[in-house]
Amino acid sequence: MSRKPHIEFEFVSNKDGWKTPLGYPKGIKQKILASDINEQTKTGSRSRLLRFDPGVFTKEPFVHDHWEEVFLVSGDLVVGNDENGNGGNSFDKATYACRPPGVYHGPFKSNNGCTLFELHYYKTDGDF
Repeated sequence: MSRKPHIEFEFVSNKDGWKTPLGYPKGIKQKILASDINEQTKTGSRSRLLRFDPGVFTKEPFVHDHWEEVFLVSGDLVVGNDENGNGGNSFDKATYACRPPGVYHGPFKSNNGCTLFELHYYKTDGDF
């Protein structure tokens, strides 16, 4: 069983190491901070930063089989826009969401760009 690494206040570059996640539009990038998540065995967890460039949006709701916690660190995030990026509810920095597995959420847009801190994890008996 792999474990997340022990990391003590390592510098997190705002320029290097950002990649567009599979299935996301160009202009949304992630930086994995630490991960031992295994989506096949439904174990582990991941912490990441997710960044939207200004005006970028997704077109479909998301759903996954793990828990997700999201903190909007900076910028704005629109939740529930349509496939053209219109409508939805706008949120500013310092807002938080916690979603159990199987909950549909999104689509998402950022008018001015944003950075999110996310935790993804599988909860098993005996956890927490």
